Amino acid sequence: MNQTYAEYFLWSKLRNKQLNGNKFYRQFSVGPYILDFYCFDKKVAIELDGGQHAETGHQLYDHKRIQFLNQQEIKVIRFWDNEVIKNRDGVLETIQTFITSISNSP
Repeated sequence: MNQTYAEYFLWSKLRNKQLNGNKFYRQFSVGPYILDFYCFDKKVAIELDGGQHAETGHQLYDHKRIQFLNQQEIKVIRFWDNEVIKNRDGVLETIQTFITSISNSP
């Protein structure tokens, strides 16, 4: 499996329960889709997007995918690959805040 640098970096920070003790899986299957990273306990998916996701056909695919995941009560947070590379700490903080807000909601 070939990973982008952004995927490699983020996985190095998510694996082994490094982010507040949350267990993440890499390349996790949900229905017909494969999630980049998934926290089963919190039902949170983290998706990293390269430039191809800006193309119209891919945007429609992503929209259908998000709808399916939302029906499964999975919350999705997305980042561009270059965002992960240029703002590592900010991305990790955003993920942590997102998961904390999920944990604290009724």
